[in-house]
Amino acid sequence: LAKFDPNAIAVLVLDVRMPGMSGLEVQEHLIARKCDIPIIFISGHGDVSMAVSTLKKGAVDFIEKPFDQAALRSQVKRMLQEARQRRIRAERRSLNDALLSKLTPREQHVLERIVSGRLNKQIASDLGISIKTVEAHRASIMDKTNSGTVADLMRVVLNANKAPLKDSSIS
Repeated sequence: LAKFDPNAIAVLVLDVRMPGMSGLEVQEHLIARKCDIPIIFISGHGDVSMAVSTLKKGAVDFIEKPFDQAALRSQVKRMLQEARQRRIRAERRSLNDALLSKLTPREQHVLERIVSGRLNKQIASDLGISIKTVEAHRASIMDKTNSGTVADLMRVVLNANKAPLKDSSIS
């Protein structure tokens, strides 16, 4: 754990019973750190409830000893590809979060309503501002999020960690 790099593309193969700290404890520490790394458990002492528990907590597989080494290698290769995909999604979320963080509070209010499908006229009424002001905010939102279309804007919002919350005052 001391040498673990959360930015590394990796797969973790853990034995349930290890000296010092069990694989189950390592998994708990990684969960506490919010580390999104594929974990494969191996064990000669596992049971169904233990396997189910590790899988519910995010492990990708639970393999009983003795196991086929070729099958394990194949699973590790698949999970490395999955780790690469997770990294791409995380980077996309981070980029989209950065784009959305550029918005002013008023632009965020307008964005919430755009996401809810409100028309400019409805947004203007909701916020007590003119349609021209809504249009200006909408143009600024599109510019700050590098969105050419509303579909592009929706992709930015949907692929962000902190998507705009639906305002309870929006009907």
